[in-house]
Amino acid sequence: MSTFFTDSYARRSFIRNGSAVLVLPFLETFAKAATLRKAPPKRMIFLGGGFGFTKDTFYPKKAGRFAEIGLTEGLAPLKRHQDDITMVANMSNHGATDPHGGSVSYLTGANVSGTPGKRFHNSISCDQIAGKNLGPETRFPTLTLSAKEPDGGQNSGHGQGLSLAWDDSGNPIPGINRPIDLYRTLFAGPKDDPAKIYSQLKKKQSVLDVVRVNGSGMKRKLSKGDQEKLDEYFTGVRQVELGLERQAKWADVPKPKAPFDGPDEGVSGEDAIKLNYDMMLIALQTDATRVVTYRLPVCSLLSGMGVKLKAHSLSHYGFSQPRTEASRQRDLKCTSLFAHFLDRLKEAKDLDGSRLYDQCIVSYGTNIRSGHELKNVPALLSGGGAKEIKHGRHIVLPQEDTPLANYWLTLLQQAGVPIENFSHSTGILPELLGVG
Repeated sequence: MSTFFTDSYARRSFIRNGSAVLVLPFLETFAKAATLRKAPPKRMIFLGGGFGFTKDTFYPKKAGRFAEIGLTEGLAPLKRHQDDITMVANMSNHGATDPHGGSVSYLTGANVSGTPGKRFHNSISCDQIAGKNLGPETRFPTLTLSAKEPDGGQNSGHGQGLSLAWDDSGNPIPGINRPIDLYRTLFAGPKDDPAKIYSQLKKKQSVLDVVRVNGSGMKRKLSKGDQEKLDEYFTGVRQVELGLERQAKWADVPKPKAPFDGPDEGVSGEDAIKLNYDMMLIALQTDATRVVTYRLPVCSLLSGMGVKLKAHSLSHYGFSQPRTEASRQRDLKCTSLFAHFLDRLKEAKDLDGSRLYDQCIVSYGTNIRSGHELKNVPALLSGGGAKEIKHGRHIVLPQEDTPLANYWLTLLQQAGVPIENFSHSTGILPELLGVG
């Protein structure tokens, strides 16, 4: 942990008044303590929507600086940030083969149904690679958020899976679905007594010990195929064990006091998104995590807007004027919320008093362009954490269907992750770095 946040006076006072962190100037008392630590760390934020955007009104028609070519109707809410955003065209996720698969392979690039002998097989998502490199010193190497949709998510455009994140073995990582659950995860509560935590951890560890012993004896009697399934199961058990080890490590480190009362359990749609955005920023400011993924709600957002159509039905807007209009309104709502998040990110102060925005790499996009189109997916990028990327441009890559994995590889390298390839990548995007 950093000198700044382990200093008892600075830590307790700063966090207890955390509700003002996002809007007040950084106090000199804490800024002085911050000078004792190294420069603020890099952060990565992956935001994923479901389905795509309205083809004729969202996407720019040509490349260039937004200040010169202007913003489309769908991007108009980002006007105040036009010099701080980049949009990249001509990328496709080569692993995505099912339009209804949604976000399943968005951050992995895996062809989930294309592995011989397996009905479904995913791979590790890029956020998890980022977390292993950027977040080993933090309480949460990655913070994974999702959304509880009213219909269970079947019409959300996200497909199966529990979030955008997948572990080393391609298993889904459960996302925190409700703002109240994120609140309880981040902030101290009455059940956070270290002795109780250790007791709970011991019980969980005992259960895992029994599972491991029984499973090892069983393996010798199984067929090769069943042995592979059991190996996958044990890999999952090992992931749980690692999680328990991390919980034990942090059991004696107090969580920050909540800067505001907990949200209502039933909050959803736009209100839930804004609440999660604010709590994400506090988690980043307090260095509880450095990598966040958020699979944004779709159905609840639409219902909150008064749109009665299901998201899947809306994606088939075709020649229906009411559906097209509803799709355009959804575009505006999505980019308005993204603009709001960038506002908050620029207002928030980092550990040394600088803008939190300046150390963040923020990606917003989906696995689908419009309707059910899997090629030329949308990719919006912001944040000052990628120092080689100059924002304010719409970039049209010279090669159609450039691997989306090249985009993730470029961002990972810009965050300082020592990686030479990712998924189906063929290299970085020099055009994004202004050298193409």
